[in-house]
Amino acid sequence: MTISVYVPLVVTVVLAGLAPRVARQRAPRPAAWSLACAAVVTAIGWLGSLALLAFTAFAQIPEVAEEGHWSVAALRTHDPVFLSVAAVSALALVVGLVSLGVAAVRQVRHLLWARRECGRVPGDTELAVLDDDVPQAFALPGAPGRIVVSRGMLRCLGDAEREAMLAHERAHLHGRHHLFQTVWRLTAAVTPLLRPLAEAGGFALERWADEEAAARVGSRTVVARAVGRAALASAAVVRPAALAATGGSVPQRVQALLSPPPPRRSLPFVAGALLLTLCCVSLANAASDSESLVDSAERAQCAADAGATTASALAGCSPHQPEPCCDHHGADDR
Repeated sequence: MTISVYVPLVVTVVLAGLAPRVARQRAPRPAAWSLACAAVVTAIGWLGSLALLAFTAFAQIPEVAEEGHWSVAALRTHDPVFLSVAAVSALALVVGLVSLGVAAVRQVRHLLWARRECGRVPGDTELAVLDDDVPQAFALPGAPGRIVVSRGMLRCLGDAEREAMLAHERAHLHGRHHLFQTVWRLTAAVTPLLRPLAEAGGFALERWADEEAAARVGSRTVVARAVGRAALASAAVVRPAALAATGGSVPQRVQALLSPPPPRRSLPFVAGALLLTLCCVSLANAASDSESLVDSAERAQCAADAGATTASALAGCSPHQPEPCCDHHGADDR
């Protein structure tokens, strides 16, 4: 467990560093899916590694050892993790779980807010036009979702650019991009190391919607112009917590739209899949080593109890024979 328990932590750092490059240089749709999978796997691996490291200290508490029927001395002898490392891991685990709970509550509130806003927006069609001079446009996830655009934003765009903007927001709704955002926000709450991955994922979603809009209107230049004009028009507007056409890094999005479509290369995703597989295998190996460590400590405690009982019987203190307390370890011990 000495090395394998730390592998998921290292994989988390590596993928967090590579995520921005993947989001900007690869096709946005597979990039978004890859980043979502990477976020989930690395977050689980992060929490699992911290839990295994923290358990080595928790298991050495006398009351816990007595309840679990294992030997504290055996754990201290064979445990390769320093107590200070286990204590820091326990603290990080508690902080990560509390932060995850808080983020989950916020996300539920956000989704409920979006559904309420969908019901409050006038009209019963997918598109809702607000009689407001403030330029704004965004998508509200719901059942079904709504595209909200103000008259101020419509006046800033031409006919083709309006179509591109609506296609962009429609891509957010049809792709259920709010679920991707939820995944990234929850995993980023587990550890700050995953925040770059969450930011890269948000950019990938905007690029995904841009590419869908370009395919819809048949012109990447029109979409780039629509994104740029919408961003300039709403630069001083505080946007709601929703998917908006002016989200992400606008200059990089415009540059990507004015360039040829990104290539669909499989090698980066294969390399990422191998890293995630390594993370899972290492975590499973560390868990197996931890189980073997506890099993050895249980055997040591059983042997100590049996020896103490035998010594008492030989001294005439008890007529009872020692009980086979280690029978639960299976037929291999017999």
